[in-house]
Amino acid sequence: MIPAVSISLQVNGERIEAHVLPRLNLADFLREHLKLTGTHVGCEHGVCGACTVRVNGDIVRSCLMLAAQTNGASIETIEGLSDSGEISDLQAAFRERNALQCGFCTPGMLVTAQDLLLQEAEPDRERIREHLSGNYCRCTGYQAIVDAVASTARARTGRGA
Repeated sequence: MIPAVSISLQVNGERIEAHVLPRLNLADFLREHLKLTGTHVGCEHGVCGACTVRVNGDIVRSCLMLAAQTNGASIETIEGLSDSGEISDLQAAFRERNALQCGFCTPGMLVTAQDLLLQEAEPDRERIREHLSGNYCRCTGYQAIVDAVASTARARTGRGA
């Protein structure tokens, strides 16, 4: 029998103490143990971006990170970013521009887009596409997503939507 590993971390501002199997990935820990199902699992190989979360302020593919690696870390999921209001304007822009269609990629796309907007106040369309290139969307063709991110950036800098 494989012994469990004790971890202590913060998830969306809440202190979590848990015992996890050493090979449990972060996505499954968030979804199955903490019931934070906004983190979607698409490919389980780190290529689709559906499982994107922030760990200590950096975006990561949670399907590629072990839960045991997060001991002492601060994790932010789509639920935390949404509940805090950090991405409310970005969510509204996605809704207004129909940039979410089926919605499967949307949580990871929002986390990744917010990461870009934290790094750059008003990235151009090419930079937005580049930053989002690790997040796959089969429905929108990305035009509406890029429009939503660009308009949010303009609004945040006071240059209008």
